[in-house]
Amino acid sequence: MPVQNMPTALQNAIQTGFLETEFHSGLTSAIGYREIADREPVSINVGETVTKTRAGLKAPVTTPLTPSGNTNLDNGITASSQTIEQYVLGIDQYGDSIDLNVVTSQVGIANQFLLNARTNGVQARQSLDRIARNALFAGYLGGNTRVRTTLGAPALTINVDDVRGFEQVLGTSSAAGKFVPVSATYTAPVLVGLNVYTLTGTARDGSNVSTTPGGFSGTLTFSGNVTVADGTTGNICSHANCPVLIRPNGKWKGGSALGISTSVNSLASTDVLTLGVIEDAIANLRNNTGMQNEIFNLYLDNVSMRQLFADQDFKLMYQGQYGSSVIQQGKVFQLMGAQFIPTTEALTQAHPVTAGLTVRRPILCAPGALVEGDFAGMTEKAKQISDGNSEIQMIEDVCQVVRGPIDRLQQIVAQSWFWIGGFVAPTDATANSTIIPTAGAQYLKRAVVIEHV
Repeated sequence: MPVQNMPTALQNAIQTGFLETEFHSGLTSAIGYREIADREPVSINVGETVTKTRAGLKAPVTTPLTPSGNTNLDNGITASSQTIEQYVLGIDQYGDSIDLNVVTSQVGIANQFLLNARTNGVQARQSLDRIARNALFAGYLGGNTRVRTTLGAPALTINVDDVRGFEQVLGTSSAAGKFVPVSATYTAPVLVGLNVYTLTGTARDGSNVSTTPGGFSGTLTFSGNVTVADGTTGNICSHANCPVLIRPNGKWKGGSALGISTSVNSLASTDVLTLGVIEDAIANLRNNTGMQNEIFNLYLDNVSMRQLFADQDFKLMYQGQYGSSVIQQGKVFQLMGAQFIPTTEALTQAHPVTAGLTVRRPILCAPGALVEGDFAGMTEKAKQISDGNSEIQMIEDVCQVVRGPIDRLQQIVAQSWFWIGGFVAPTDATANSTIIPTAGAQYLKRAVVIEHV
């Protein structure tokens, strides 16, 4: 690659690949949420959002064919089609830069150059990992919220902490397989307090006051009045097709969202992470996906891991195993069908009611829980060397750009990175109980969030 416009002290680092190595080292230095994403290229000239179509399966046939009907060209069989469903992947551009002054930094210029590359790599890795995490939780926390303001009298509309997961519903008839905005035509059953109401509309607040990480406060409107008893602050508000969310001590054990009556407010200091809770999550995930031989990734912070080590079931399992790597290193790699991955990027928040408590959210993920779309135009850009003044490299689908000095004094080298793409948690709404008898009605089935303190 042409490096003639770069300062002499930097040319060797570029030519020998040191720069790419340092950037790559930072980018892949830790396992994170991005690792579970299935990567798909997003073609050029398709717009800022891409509609993806996922093909479903057909229901098993358990009724024998009638011998008398085995005639004509169709042999008595009526053709049926597989189900489809669609989800939208949005793409955006992210990036940052570091400037290197080749005059003021000349005492250790080459080392500083490589250090900048590594710093950019670490930043890019953390940025994409956090974007992936936010997309994952945006899907799997959606449809589970609580009433924010107590009604003064029965009313059609209530204020909730987070409207994500309530805004769209799986269409029928001409909109079959597509997600459409909830309306009077496309409604959804929602549990508020102890009763089920028919949702007909949603709206986000102009000023977001949600306390849920990444949440959007807003209003839900129903076809009939919500009672004051149900529309009381802290009461649960749960979509019939929301993802499975598990809390300790039976405060939520998956299954139908319409049979549960507690919100995150109910979590107490005794609701800690145990092996039994994780086993419940694994059982729900296997029932919903049909995956029996997969090892699921469980992302959790170090406090959650510490609570697990104190659990009696865990202690009994490792009793006398003080020589094992699990006990000596304090890390669990694989256990009961899950691969434990400690991370400092786990999603936490202050308890909405009880001061001093922190709500923690480990998440158990099956393959396909997240899709990453990488814009193909990044690769096209990397192939172009328009003016010979920049070095452009693709590392792990992230573009690293080193621009030679173009300022008046020919002193400033710009080291930058950018990524164009997006993440989305795809749906499996059509994989219902006719396809997988143990599956629930959840739209999203490939991950389970565990809430504890």
